[in-house]
Amino acid sequence: MTERLRLAFMGSPDFSVPALRALHAAGHEIACVYAQPPRPAGRGQQETPCPVHRAALELGLPVRTPARVKRDTAEHEAFAALDLDAAVVAAYGLILPLPILEAPRRGCLNIHASLLPRWRGAAPIHAAILHGDAESGVTIMRMEEGLDTGPMLLKGTVPLGPRATTAELHDALAGMGANLILRALDENPPAIPQPEEGATYAPKLTKADGLLDWSQPAASLDARVRAMNPWPGAYFPHGRESLRVLAAEPAPGTGAPGEVLAGPALTVACGEGALRLTRLQRPGRGAMDADAFLRGYPLPPGTRLG
Repeated sequence: MTERLRLAFMGSPDFSVPALRALHAAGHEIACVYAQPPRPAGRGQQETPCPVHRAALELGLPVRTPARVKRDTAEHEAFAALDLDAAVVAAYGLILPLPILEAPRRGCLNIHASLLPRWRGAAPIHAAILHGDAESGVTIMRMEEGLDTGPMLLKGTVPLGPRATTAELHDALAGMGANLILRALDENPPAIPQPEEGATYAPKLTKADGLLDWSQPAASLDARVRAMNPWPGAYFPHGRESLRVLAAEPAPGTGAPGEVLAGPALTVACGEGALRLTRLQRPGRGAMDADAFLRGYPLPPGTRLG
């Protein structure tokens, strides 16, 4: 590292933690860490700090957890008073207003988990898997008021195999983002404006995005299972329950969409082809391979799934 910079770090989920640790290990001065406020979690619904908050405390770094910053002038003033060289933002989860974006001398640099301008927005990793992209990556960009529209400083690319999952891609891009932000701060590369051609948007996911619609092609449902694991989770209703599908793969077979087909494995007919469900979970139960699941929850051939 050629220069020790005074930074703020703004992030919340697991994706952001490798970058925070890398900046700290590289010797940068982290004046403050900003994270989403603690929220109720677990069976006891106890207030629980987010992963970045916990990592910051472990590293002995000061933490602020404002519920909002967009119109809070006191927060704007407190941020400006930090006298920062730059702010590093990684999946923070709050919209940053112009007073925040313009306060650091080198601006706010965002670690975005896609090859911009493809998959701007909240769920770029899921979108890449869901839409069968051949590659994904990380873009380091200088933030502006538009949604992920700022100029680009660095990119890193990773190929996506046909069985790639959101969980695997998440971990690969988190590590890549940590390495790229160190380079961006060290090298201070020129900013390149994003082209509007090819821009796509990945909206925030909801539970409904995990619903398996058996009228869709098996290849599309396979991608949805891989994209929605671990959250929000792929599922289908059956009886009074929603059964979660943790792993699946396309398989030969024909039948009415949603029909369980005859054979040694749990295979369901789709709008095109069939989907073999290999790992499932009932509400409040542990995950099981299909054979063990069927011993306690029979789904005989001819059953129609919701």
